[in-house]
Amino acid sequence: MPKLHKPPKIQPTQFHGLVTVSSNMLEFIRRLEKAAKCEANILIRGESGTGKELVARAIHDLSPRTKGPFQALNCATLTAELMLSELFGHVKGAFTGAHTDKKGVFEVAHNGTLFLDEIAELPRDLQPRLLRVLQERQFSPVGSFKLINANVRLVSATHRSLRKMVDDREFRADLMYRVRVVPLFLPRLAERGRDIEVLTWLFIDEFNRHRQRVISAIDHAAMDAMLKYNWPGNIRELRNNIEYAFVMGDGEVLQLSELTPEVQGKPIPMHGSSDQLSVRQQEIDLIIAALRETNFHKGEAAKKLGYSRAKLWRKIREYAIQ
Repeated sequence: MPKLHKPPKIQPTQFHGLVTVSSNMLEFIRRLEKAAKCEANILIRGESGTGKELVARAIHDLSPRTKGPFQALNCATLTAELMLSELFGHVKGAFTGAHTDKKGVFEVAHNGTLFLDEIAELPRDLQPRLLRVLQERQFSPVGSFKLINANVRLVSATHRSLRKMVDDREFRADLMYRVRVVPLFLPRLAERGRDIEVLTWLFIDEFNRHRQRVISAIDHAAMDAMLKYNWPGNIRELRNNIEYAFVMGDGEVLQLSELTPEVQGKPIPMHGSSDQLSVRQQEIDLIIAALRETNFHKGEAAKKLGYSRAKLWRKIREYAIQ
């Protein structure tokens, strides 16, 4: 009879959507609670998939601004032109397609909290605009000279070192000091010990409720593989693996063979030999490999590929790489 892993009896701490039994996560939560009480701008440092937006919402909920609005914007998903409009809004006729006035997140978040995710990806030419509104607490929508008050508490997040970006002249030093008043460092899943086990069972319980398959135990080899794996995609990758196992497997026991190849320790399957692939597919594979190897750090991936950051962004958009 193979060894089976059952749900742990340990009771996790649940804090504003964060679930943990890890001592370093509990210390992080204590720091978060202290930081939330002040009005200082906060920078959350954490890898992709660690739960940075949950942390930002917890800061807002625990702050004196809890009755005000919470607005979130991801700086890595928009062009510079769209980012400008999303941040500060625009007036009708400001540019082609501006058929009506639009409020930006700074105006909507007045008296509340604004969360800027992946702030390191903010285009260089927009950084002075953000610095100005943080200094003066006022801004003008695109196409207008009207000044609008912006009483917001800024919470930012990034997986990159802003200090290194300042040294590399990719980020303004004066803006870094404005957004990084209180830095909070969110641990990686691989640094959280038994949280891998606890979160695995949390996700199993979630998918069990769908009743398409009910898992009551995990094969020891499968749990051992999950505990040894580095989880570069963190909690998001763990949840995806459990969902994958529910789809691919059968029965009440989650088996090692039902996890993704990388968690099993196998090489990722290729679609064919390189001489059979088109030049386009080869380039896509190289980009994806470089992104994975650098934990989706686009600056480092660009250097590995010999691209400029702008060229890498063009290729990602051209090939619709997610």
